[in-house]
Amino acid sequence: MVNKKWFMLNVVIVSGFLTANITYAQSYVPEWNDTRLKVKPQTEIKAYTFDLKDVQLLNSPFKQAMQVDAAYLLSIQPDRLLSAFRSHSGLKPKGKMYEGWESSGLAGHTLGHYLSAISMHYASTRDPEFLKRVNYIVEELNECQIARKTGYVGAIPKEDTVWAEVAKGDIRSRGFDLNGGWSPWYTVHKVMAGLLDAYLYCNNKKALKICKGMADWTGETIKNLDDEKLQKMLLCEYGGMAETLTNLYAINGDKKYLELSYKFYDKRILDPLAQQQDILPGKHSNTQIPKIIASARRYELNGDKKDKAIADFFWETVVNNHSYATGGNSNYEYLSEPGKLNDRLTENTTETCNTYNMLKLTRHLFALEPSAKLMDYYEKALYNHILASQNHETGMMCYFVPLRMGGKKDYSSPFDTFTCCVGSGMENHVKYNESIYFRGADGSLYVNLFIPSVLNWKEKGLSIKQESNLPENDRTTLTVTTAKPVQMGIRIRKPKWADNTSISINGKKQQLTIDAQGYLVLNRKWKNNDKIEFTMPEDIYTEALPDNANRRAVFYGPVLLAGILGNTEPDPLKGVPVFVTSETDPNKWLQMVDKKQLSFRTDNISNPTEVKLIPFNQTKNEYYSVYWDVFTPETWAVQQKAYDEQRKKQQELEARTTDILRIGEMQPERDHNFSGENAITGEDHQKKWRSTENGGYLQYEMKIDANTQNTLINTYWGMDNRGRVFDIMIDNVKLSTEDLNQYKESRFYDISYAIPIELTKGKQKVTVKLLPKKDNSAGPVYGSRMVKN
Repeated sequence: MVNKKWFMLNVVIVSGFLTANITYAQSYVPEWNDTRLKVKPQTEIKAYTFDLKDVQLLNSPFKQAMQVDAAYLLSIQPDRLLSAFRSHSGLKPKGKMYEGWESSGLAGHTLGHYLSAISMHYASTRDPEFLKRVNYIVEELNECQIARKTGYVGAIPKEDTVWAEVAKGDIRSRGFDLNGGWSPWYTVHKVMAGLLDAYLYCNNKKALKICKGMADWTGETIKNLDDEKLQKMLLCEYGGMAETLTNLYAINGDKKYLELSYKFYDKRILDPLAQQQDILPGKHSNTQIPKIIASARRYELNGDKKDKAIADFFWETVVNNHSYATGGNSNYEYLSEPGKLNDRLTENTTETCNTYNMLKLTRHLFALEPSAKLMDYYEKALYNHILASQNHETGMMCYFVPLRMGGKKDYSSPFDTFTCCVGSGMENHVKYNESIYFRGADGSLYVNLFIPSVLNWKEKGLSIKQESNLPENDRTTLTVTTAKPVQMGIRIRKPKWADNTSISINGKKQQLTIDAQGYLVLNRKWKNNDKIEFTMPEDIYTEALPDNANRRAVFYGPVLLAGILGNTEPDPLKGVPVFVTSETDPNKWLQMVDKKQLSFRTDNISNPTEVKLIPFNQTKNEYYSVYWDVFTPETWAVQQKAYDEQRKKQQELEARTTDILRIGEMQPERDHNFSGENAITGEDHQKKWRSTENGGYLQYEMKIDANTQNTLINTYWGMDNRGRVFDIMIDNVKLSTEDLNQYKESRFYDISYAIPIELTKGKQKVTVKLLPKKDNSAGPVYGSRMVKN
């Protein structure tokens, strides 16, 4: 989904309504002998997740992130999240609606995420305050549902009109709007998902009843839509509706909910994936992932092989062809051509919600076919994207986790943001305990992640305590506590990044057996205080971008390292540091400075200055790089000549410049008599921009040279700029028409417009006006320069 700032820039604006993109999916992964579910899996489940209450985190960065998130959850006032739900039900609100996306077309989405998060945190900690909040929210939603009398509860602006039109078969959508509503099925889904979590994690049966009422209302709303109209409706992002309906079917056994889930089946996307066709380039990434989670979940319940083919192919395609070093994917939320990532390193890489959902999908696939490969990806994304998306001091979250070389994170505010990634972030950091261990169908234990924790396995009558300081050191210790000996297998994942691993039991080194799934298998009768010590030698290694072997990210063990570049943006004249070395072994590139803090320093290879590197997941507000251009001394000499030529051209341009307008800065805009109508401003890519919305215009004066021809040069950023067609006027004479949608790469474009000499003859300055076409907006423009020829 897009953040509000970018959303304002990249949408078509019709009748005052903004469109954008959102989606997440609540995901239930099968647990062993789960009596809450009436429908048992028809497909063989080979590994089962443990209940959150059975796994307790010990001290580590993951527990710190969980505790900070929990504190933030307690600072949220449920009555403010419930405000519009009550008012839309004809009830008096008990609190003022929050700002940000909660006061926009997506009102209500955060409540669903919040309900899921506090439900999961209660399951993990049994903190009564979280249960109290769960039960309070459910009671409030129940009151709203009773007042409405239709089964529906919601907070979306103009929702009654939207749903009435949909029910009549009047379907209008341009991708992220449905009949004037901003992806309304997404918010319905989040509320339903939160209610299911309140039932599954807190045993709140009323929550299940409310969810069932919403599902019945859903069926009633779309019952008369034929397939053509359903598919047209599904052009608008619909979140995890299919998966939540599938879960509801599993819980209460009514097959009508399974059948209803298939009405949220997007043939345009899913049918090609079933045929192993990569139709993902140009698609909005996180719109698709919940559709795939639904396929994986349905396959577990009914064995539909088409659903399995979709899930397998999608996971392989995204992980292998569309993902960065963090495990995240997308640039400006969209996927590009397979393996084409080099030119897509920006402030808007790797939306956090994408990875939130990819980890859910990975859990389902692991339950079906456990493999170290799946958990290698899970670990990579968990350590280097999810953990890296939180400020561990404030608990605030990133919408995007930027990968631009010399980039910087942008965190949410506590009560004025409430984007999609704030919602999913609420959940991300209270459930780090959900995949550390899985239970094998044969009664064995999968140890997937090396995160300090205690597993209490009541059925086996034992507990296992895992102690680890990974990645500070290279070992983890598992201690068994049991009243009587237990015969079972323990399967320990051999990480992809670790060679020459070793295992000892009670101090005795063991012969290693790696199974076909990539796990080290220990089969024996375990006694009280048996101790397993697993050593995973860590070293430095790199991962290149798929389309540039010389642009590399640096890892140490499971963690991605980031070079710290200070609290001010790198000097553009000096550039972001690069690595210059003839050494091919990256272990010789860096020196360990502090093993406890896991900090390194480049060893005379970084140009123009040496760089300190730390785990990316520990960066906060500083500028950083995680990708590095690596040169040999010979290739660097050639590159320096190219840099010198670029600087020379820049100097020549400066010499011909008669005027520059620094957009978005108060005094420069005053000096140029800047004015506008429906003008908005913001900052991206370390530059301020100006744009319009709902028509309007931008206007300013520029100095010229009356004795020669002049050229106007405007700076734009290339991306998906729908509805950005505008005329460029000089003294009210049309000079050119610009369509920003033609600039596709994620970089700045300096576009020149030669001004006929008759428009400048005898003048000292001209007035530039950017005038949008009908139903379009002008800009965003990041700067304007006038040069003489």
